[in-house]
Amino acid sequence: MLDLGSGGGIDVLLSARRVGPTGKAYGLDMTDEMLALARDNQRKAGVENVEFLKGEIEQIPLPAASVDVVISNCVINLSADKDRVLAEAFRVLKPGGRFAVSDVVVRGEVQPAIRKSVELWIGCVAGALEEQEYRDKLAKAGFEGIDVEPTRVYRVEDARDFLAGSGIDADAIAPQVDGKFMSVFVRARKPRAR
Repeated sequence: MLDLGSGGGIDVLLSARRVGPTGKAYGLDMTDEMLALARDNQRKAGVENVEFLKGEIEQIPLPAASVDVVISNCVINLSADKDRVLAEAFRVLKPGGRFAVSDVVVRGEVQPAIRKSVELWIGCVAGALEEQEYRDKLAKAGFEGIDVEPTRVYRVEDARDFLAGSGIDADAIAPQVDGKFMSVFVRARKPRAR
């Protein structure tokens, strides 16, 4: 199993228990600070079947067909080259392997000026793809069985206080953004070898 953008490593450590002592859980992060924190958390947890790797999600430092599952929590949309990230995830998955990530997507059109304002209140929105575009990019990378399941639809009410504190009139932008941003669980799989 591989966690893209593993940060402090909590998801990797939880996954390590699920894959069992004969399995392996990898965490990938690009910052020394997060890798140090993750390794410290690993030491405290006493988990041995874990390895934290330094690298970028656009160039995963693992061989092809080396993991069964790729996970990530609101990191893929932060990449400027999502096509490359998805191609790399596909590359490192074994045939039949699963892609299972949490991310933020946009449903429908949002004007660029409004989107920039909304970025202030949903941190992961900066590079959020439109829902169908995410599906298309996964298919282009080779994935099948693609599913995008909303887990939370963001409403203007969720950020009214923050927007007001930032000098943004929530009522003025509400019709253009209400319900357009969603946290989602994205699932897909690499086809089995034929």
